[in-house]
Amino acid sequence: MYDVAVKYFWIIPLIAFITTLVITPLSILLAKKTGAMDIPKDNRRVHKRPIPRIGGIGIYAGISAAYLIAIKLGLCDFPGIDDFELYGVFVGGTVMFIVGLIDDVKGMRPIVKLIGQIISALIVFFAGVRVINFGGFIGSNIANIDGALSLIITVLWIIAIANTINLVDGLDGLAAGVVAISTCCIAYVAYIHGNYHIACFTMLGMAGACLGFLPYNFYPAKTFMGDCGSQYLGFMLATFAILGPPVKGATIVALIIPALTLSLPIFDTLFAILRRLVNHKPIMEADKEHVHHRLMKTGMGQVRTVLCMYGVTAIMGTAAVLFSRDLMVETIGLCLIAFAFIYIIMTDPNRKSPKLKKD
Repeated sequence: MYDVAVKYFWIIPLIAFITTLVITPLSILLAKKTGAMDIPKDNRRVHKRPIPRIGGIGIYAGISAAYLIAIKLGLCDFPGIDDFELYGVFVGGTVMFIVGLIDDVKGMRPIVKLIGQIISALIVFFAGVRVINFGGFIGSNIANIDGALSLIITVLWIIAIANTINLVDGLDGLAAGVVAISTCCIAYVAYIHGNYHIACFTMLGMAGACLGFLPYNFYPAKTFMGDCGSQYLGFMLATFAILGPPVKGATIVALIIPALTLSLPIFDTLFAILRRLVNHKPIMEADKEHVHHRLMKTGMGQVRTVLCMYGVTAIMGTAAVLFSRDLMVETIGLCLIAFAFIYIIMTDPNRKSPKLKKD
């Protein structure tokens, strides 16, 4: 299998990269014709002109093409996983993409969007892709889970990661870059542990699609990925993580690896929920207090802010790799460094918020 893996390591991400690179300009034209434009109507937005917001079409096309080809080539073969599960992920992802696309074009009530996300998660669950094993990491006394508990954990995991990527999509190139770094780290974990199947090829396909989208999305952005892109990326990342556990055969570890690499956006999401609860505001209400907004307020500008967040993501991705090798001291050390940076960003002893500085 190693020879086959080496042969296709570069083909799968290349297919995703080229497909996204070609389709994204078409999505820009479609957005202009359908009116799917992000118009800066409030001070929460950092862009000053209308920008197409359905660039996720290119991401969806790139990942789908790479994934389906990987399935046809047998690169996703894994003991205990059949085609029904593999295609279930594709269908669930398509539903998530469509829900996001409708929201981008016509708008959608938050509760309706949440129902669509739950349906997407249920599709993959009933296709057989689910959190079922906590063994091998926290002990054999809590090994297998099934039924309602497995359903709840699986659905919550998928929806949480989908919305986390959606919330981090606040600056040009931020979400695409963070996902590209995270998926490369997860793919490397799969590689060093000999899993040249699902986890490695699927994550590389996602990285390729994100890199193909970045030329149009990095500052100054020509298009945004929109909910159809960010929610879809989060859905596929969360699902691929439990479709083929990369380490030790335990699903709990498969959850920890992406959670570590995405610790910055996850922390940002949890902090946003807490902040809105304390201020008695709706949890889904957008604001301008996310990590990237706070960095912008220091006068760093979009490019340097995004690069800083890339750096923290890379640190946590490296920590995830070390964690997979049982190097706990090194893992904790890198996590502390990353959390120190996050603390510096999130705290302001003078409680001052300078005006945003233009690049």
